[in-house]
Amino acid sequence: MSDLTYLTFEASGLTASMDTREITGKIVPMGTGEVGNTSAGPVIFERDSIDLPEAKSVRLLAQHDIKQPLGRAQSFEVKEDGIYATFKVSRSSKGTDYLLMAQEGLVTGLSVGVEVKASKPSRNGVIYVTSSILKEVSAVTEPAFKSAQITNIAAEETEVVESEVVEQTNTPTESEAVVENTPDTVAAPEVEATAVEAARPTVTAKVYATERVAPITSGQYLDAQIKAALGDDDARRIIRAADDSISTNTGLTLPGHLQQFTTTTFTGRPAFEAVTRQALPDSSMSFTIPKLGTAPTVAETAEATAPSETGMTSTYDTVTVKQYSGLNRISTILLDRSSPAFMELLMQEMRKAYEKATDAALIAAFTASGTAATGTAATAAGLQSFIATEAAAAYKATGGNYANKLVASTDQWAAINGYVDGASRPLYSAQGQTQNASGAVVPTSVVGNVLGTSLIVDHNISVSGIVDESAFLVAPESVYVWESPQTTLRVNVLTTSEVEICLYGYMAIGVLKGGAGVRRYNLA
Repeated sequence: MSDLTYLTFEASGLTASMDTREITGKIVPMGTGEVGNTSAGPVIFERDSIDLPEAKSVRLLAQHDIKQPLGRAQSFEVKEDGIYATFKVSRSSKGTDYLLMAQEGLVTGLSVGVEVKASKPSRNGVIYVTSSILKEVSAVTEPAFKSAQITNIAAEETEVVESEVVEQTNTPTESEAVVENTPDTVAAPEVEATAVEAARPTVTAKVYATERVAPITSGQYLDAQIKAALGDDDARRIIRAADDSISTNTGLTLPGHLQQFTTTTFTGRPAFEAVTRQALPDSSMSFTIPKLGTAPTVAETAEATAPSETGMTSTYDTVTVKQYSGLNRISTILLDRSSPAFMELLMQEMRKAYEKATDAALIAAFTASGTAATGTAATAAGLQSFIATEAAAAYKATGGNYANKLVASTDQWAAINGYVDGASRPLYSAQGQTQNASGAVVPTSVVGNVLGTSLIVDHNISVSGIVDESAFLVAPESVYVWESPQTTLRVNVLTTSEVEICLYGYMAIGVLKGGAGVRRYNLA
């Protein structure tokens, strides 16, 4: 990570009180090894990696919006498990709203913004920050750091001022008569004291610009129009209310933007289900696999004669390791300000592209190294001949490997679904048990059973129609794929303020035994 990278991450567990309008709690774990999801990916803050400025210079914001300040920091305290802080919340309506939402559990986290000065190289996709400066703290609704807790929310106490009792002395005027025999003490009637409640937010009812009416028919609307033209005020109100629709007043009915992504790309690597898969060796860009050259022999041997002697020889096949990678360059604005769903969709599409490239490479290996089958017709009988003939040939040529995986194109799949017998009864796609028990294939599934083989439909077979290489009969023990885990690399491009995201991996393909375990469909 380069210098001056701006990160934001969130801390959960907001707690507050309404006594002194203060928010107190843990704002960031530091030195604990806890991973947080930030704007630049997973991040761990090492011990003493955050410099704290003067507390009064750090603002408390709402949702990282500089236009929505809530208060200022009062103090910071560095403990073994992270940094704790106390913030004074303003008496503004926004500050009161956030205090109330915190008490009700609607705002549950703190999120800090730091300016990174130095970091260690990323390990396993995690950035280790060694030096940074705290810039701001925000109250947020969606926490990410589980350990950080806000432990107190306090709002200013409302002082109750007792009303002063004003004594009034009534002096009779000359015009007033003096009443004799008045009791010395007259008890005033008891008055129940008015209950004094603590300050609470004022709830204002919604106000509509126009009155709402039940839906009316076109005839009722016409009748109201005529009466309104004659001066009927009630009819005018009905017309105004009926005219208040999204065609004349958009209100809050503007188009929304869903996070559902429409795509035509495929996922999955069907051909990989037909081979043997293993982990790629740790180093080198090629490796060798020993293979038998001349096999030893055994023969019937007469008494006192020499046994059969054939010296075994061996050679080796060299397998090449290849890299498969893809790159996307995006702006930091898009990375910072877009919905988090954007990055998920981007990585999803990059993984799909990786799957497509590696699956296409395996199909290319089938084509380049497999054995051409005996020519056959593009019919149900031709398919049966292909499987029957080539399965036996593969078994014999590989020394006992069963070619039981039928990797077919989508056009072959369509043809198989449509094959019928002489009475026009489906061979493979009948409801329930198929008529002739030759297999089971349906249009809603890309796997099935065809003449005892496992059908695997692969959308990455590029040829069109029932033609050469539109299907492969594969013995899994005769084809190996060695593959490394996929790696994601993110690099900041300072000159353009962009981020490059690279997805890559390594793979080697070995079609062994001279390609005898892969039989390529061949149209006569």
